[in-house]
Amino acid sequence: MNELTTDLKSLHEATLNNLKSSKANNTLRAYKSDFQDFGSFCAKHGLNSLPTEPKIVSLYLTHLSKNSKISTLRRRLVSISMVHKLKGHYLDTKHPIIVENLMGIRRVKGSIQKGKKPLLINHLKLIINVIDEQKVDEIKKLRDKSIILIGFGGGFRRTELISIDHEDLEFVTEGLKINVRRSKTDQFGEGMIKGLPYFNNEIYCPVKNLKTWLEISQIKSGPIFRRFSKGLSLTNKRLTDQSVVLLMKEYLKLAGIENTNFAGHSLRSGFATVAAESGADERSIMAMTGHKTTQMVRRYIKEANIFKNNALNKVKI
Repeated sequence: MNELTTDLKSLHEATLNNLKSSKANNTLRAYKSDFQDFGSFCAKHGLNSLPTEPKIVSLYLTHLSKNSKISTLRRRLVSISMVHKLKGHYLDTKHPIIVENLMGIRRVKGSIQKGKKPLLINHLKLIINVIDEQKVDEIKKLRDKSIILIGFGGGFRRTELISIDHEDLEFVTEGLKINVRRSKTDQFGEGMIKGLPYFNNEIYCPVKNLKTWLEISQIKSGPIFRRFSKGLSLTNKRLTDQSVVLLMKEYLKLAGIENTNFAGHSLRSGFATVAAESGADERSIMAMTGHKTTQMVRRYIKEANIFKNNALNKVKI
């Protein structure tokens, strides 16, 4: 009997580890952070957070709705549900008290979500120009230009961008192949290859700038985007995804562009928007960005074409 109990305990622990392994580390951290907020709410009001019940979750969502977007409420609900699953508890997130409360909140608040601004071609050129104008060592200019241009040119998520290693690169006659080993929508690590062709204008060419950066930095293996120590000595340490956001915001500000509504996602959404404006179809955009569904890509295309097929263009005044 004891042996059977031990076996079941081992299977239970192994199952929980499998559940944890099914999610990326960043996703697990997000779940934990969201659940901590839910836990604080429950503790403040003398309620149970784990396990909890639909009524308590519904009260929490109402509490959040005062200052949060619908997307935030949905994300918190997923996080609370996943933590319960990981801990071996069941929570009915489809309970009417949760579903109907969310529907009511959505009607009161409206469902239009205002996203961060995409980084468009004019922004991109201004950033590269302002980097060139800075009175810093050429090696830092090359790194920062390469980060921005590769991030935009490949429609990268910032976590994908800073995860690129030298071993993931292959320079070919047409341009550059980048092996993306894992991404947010590729939890099983199947990978994908992005192809970046050479631009006619070398100043803004992602491939040309990256090639020059690698030559000057003498990086032959490991992370291609690394931190500088004091005195601008290049280290072996990989940049953080937050560094990408800070760099972009810094150069937008120096270029005289209000940077509050730009974020790390602006590089990715900027590529998709500009590609749509230039006539690229949704399939070719998705092949670069790695989107698994057409919903978001069609939104980019719709926004990019808002003036092209505008009925008001037919009105003569």
